[in-house]
Amino acid sequence: MRSILTLRSIIIVLFFLSLNVSLYAQVKPRNLKKHIQYLSADKMNGRETGKEGSHKAADYVEKYFKKYNLKPMGEDGYRQSFEARVTKVKIADSLRMSDNIIGFLDNGAEFTIVVGAHYDHLGTAEIGGSRDSLGVGKIHNGADDNASGVAGLLELARHYTSNDTTEPFNFLFIGFGAEELGLIGSNYFTNNPTLPLADIHWMLNMDMIGRYQEQNGGLAIIGHGTSSAFPAIFEGVESSIKFFTSKDGNGGSDQTSFYKKDIPVLFFHTGGHDDYHKPSDDEHRIDYQAMEAILNLGIDVIDNSMEQPKMDFQWTN
Repeated sequence: MRSILTLRSIIIVLFFLSLNVSLYAQVKPRNLKKHIQYLSADKMNGRETGKEGSHKAADYVEKYFKKYNLKPMGEDGYRQSFEARVTKVKIADSLRMSDNIIGFLDNGAEFTIVVGAHYDHLGTAEIGGSRDSLGVGKIHNGADDNASGVAGLLELARHYTSNDTTEPFNFLFIGFGAEELGLIGSNYFTNNPTLPLADIHWMLNMDMIGRYQEQNGGLAIIGHGTSSAFPAIFEGVESSIKFFTSKDGNGGSDQTSFYKKDIPVLFFHTGGHDDYHKPSDDEHRIDYQAMEAILNLGIDVIDNSMEQPKMDFQWTN
């Protein structure tokens, strides 16, 4: 009887241990909220490139890359520094310093999946870009653009470093700087890569994933035409949210820099809204339930892509 009870106890313990690992790896809305609240708080002053708020955002991304034991893959630790210039308006301090924050999950694989999101925003709009005619001087917190994408980046990093699985692909997680000044961070990386571009399986970019709008078709997944493998990858993929695919690899965000280097890309985006590039893009407007579904969908797509051999590239225009 004692041996039977012992065996039964062991089975129960193993079951709950495996359950705990699984639950730890799942997307956690409370983490998303914590990240977005921090990044879009007034004290960040809109995360303008080259200013204190943007540097704090970069530090925040680096802190979590360290926490998740990602290998530094910048040019100086996690950092890849570059110069960015404000060109939309004439301003005295037009030349700014910024950083890409780069962490590597080394699974000993031949090829690597890149996951990226930009952490900068407009600050108080002295650098241009505000859609509010009276917005200059007001903090543009950028909760959706793009604290939401950074929160997704950090949750996917946590998932793939805590799911108790050695994946058949490596992962490169990148927080891009200076996207709002013209995709400067991602363009700098693709021209100065810290791992060979030929080793990249594909790239996922998340920019503005926090304002799900079912009436407008739901989540836009742009870049579906950039590899002949994507139709097979999406076969059977389902979600609690609506989503649609678009073929083009170009677009107003960082995946474009990879597409121009013949790398398959996807861009997750919940679309424009009245608060885009306005001081009213605040955290309380974020749809966390939809964000959770979007990231779970992203995990399904990533996992399916790892069943494919090295993906080919297709131009879409």
